[in-house]
Amino acid sequence: MRKWLPLIAVCLGAFMLLVDVTIVTVALPDMATSLHTTFADLQWVMDGYALALAALLLGAGSLADLIGRRRVYVAGLVMFAVASLACGLASGPGQLIAFRALQGVGGAAMFATTMALLSHAYQGRDRGVAFGVWGAVNGAAAAAGPIVGGLLTEHLDWRWIFWVNLPVSVVAVAVTLRVVKESRNPQAAGVDLPGTATFTLAAGSVTYALIKAGDNGWGSTTTLGLLAFGALALLAFVLIEARSSRPMLDLRLFRSPSFVGIMIGGLLLSASAFAYLVYASLWLQSVRGMGPVTAGLALLPMSVLAFLTAGIGGRRLHGVPPRLTIGGGLLLIGVGALLQAVIDADSGWSVLAAGLAVSGIGVGLATPAMAAAAMAAVPPARAGMAGGALNTARQLGHALGIALLGAVFQAGLARSLEGGSGVDDPHGMAQALSGGQAGAVVARAADGSRPAVEHLVHGAFADGLRDTFLVSAAFGLAGGVLVLLMLRRPAVPAANAPVPAGGTAGDPAVAPR
Repeated sequence: MRKWLPLIAVCLGAFMLLVDVTIVTVALPDMATSLHTTFADLQWVMDGYALALAALLLGAGSLADLIGRRRVYVAGLVMFAVASLACGLASGPGQLIAFRALQGVGGAAMFATTMALLSHAYQGRDRGVAFGVWGAVNGAAAAAGPIVGGLLTEHLDWRWIFWVNLPVSVVAVAVTLRVVKESRNPQAAGVDLPGTATFTLAAGSVTYALIKAGDNGWGSTTTLGLLAFGALALLAFVLIEARSSRPMLDLRLFRSPSFVGIMIGGLLLSASAFAYLVYASLWLQSVRGMGPVTAGLALLPMSVLAFLTAGIGGRRLHGVPPRLTIGGGLLLIGVGALLQAVIDADSGWSVLAAGLAVSGIGVGLATPAMAAAAMAAVPPARAGMAGGALNTARQLGHALGIALLGAVFQAGLARSLEGGSGVDDPHGMAQALSGGQAGAVVARAADGSRPAVEHLVHGAFADGLRDTFLVSAAFGLAGGVLVLLMLRRPAVPAANAPVPAGGTAGDPAVAPR
């Protein structure tokens, strides 16, 4: 049993950081009521965490190679715990968003080191078992998030979704310090601070532009200026990485069409499959009147089917080309979103069930194959970098997806309200509804007009969600087609493939992170 203690220590951290991606979803309406948030605030509560993960994953991996992976993992656990405590004590949306971003920093330090710690701790058959358990824990975290969040929010308070991390963090730190051995890369050249900074600026400014587009307008100076600034920051990132002798992300990896296809697939998978869950949860609770637990259960088909499909497919689909499992999975995710687009004013939670189940099967097919294909599509010395790049693409897809689909959702909501009788301020009502205040909007209506207002609210939410599902479907279907076209050759480099500058086949830094 003692030999598996390092696995337990690593899995505790991985479970926590991945649960916190989804655990917040069902608590958003209660947060909105408690902290008087706007729609943009709710988006940032999700995106602050996802953006920090996306922006810092590769940089955290480089830092861990330099100063020690166990040290960075433990530092991430401590930061995550402190940030979780602060999130639970937040008295306003600004504080909560800032502390969620700090959680993301700690999560990036953990996520960037977990696989490397397992690679160092186990060899041979034990390593395969360890990675299998780690993968199962990742799937279980996604499934558990909405249910755990619902239980804590409904029976205690939304703040407990953060405070529950504290005892888990304490145990994880204690076990890690006791049983996990330190490891590092003696050839590590340092952290790519300019690359990390420019990538963070690019991702943050584009996300902010998308979130504020509903208020500022797509053609406004602010929106266009932020998008232009993001493009310039991205260009600066590319130039920095191209000229660096030890880049955070070796741009020569993108010479492989397979690698490019996998990165696009990872980004679009997260944007298509997971980003709309935020808005579906708002609808289930603020419009359909569900509690957090029942809302979490309503969203469960995706997580359960993804978990089961990944487990079964991992054993039975070894010989299937990755282009078929990844591309087919993305197409199923798109079809699942389309099935949910039949929503209307009279729909209940069951309108989501079939689509969530189909999307879950797609996620379960695509995700395991995507991770393996990303590392197989590049020379062995860059396998760790490829794995980190895929994780970055997926978290970035989640952040950008929430921002873009939020703009689509709010626009559909406002457009539907503009045609409603007795609505003096469609934009203001749309802001209130998207901020989780549907019940308050209906309650403020005069007694005689309340049924009409309630029907209008139900119809507007359905219109906004329908648009959101259609855009999500487009992401999934486009991703599936691109993957099928770009992964035409087996994603396995030749054994004698040249190693890019800055790494050798025996470089310890290539252990998957």
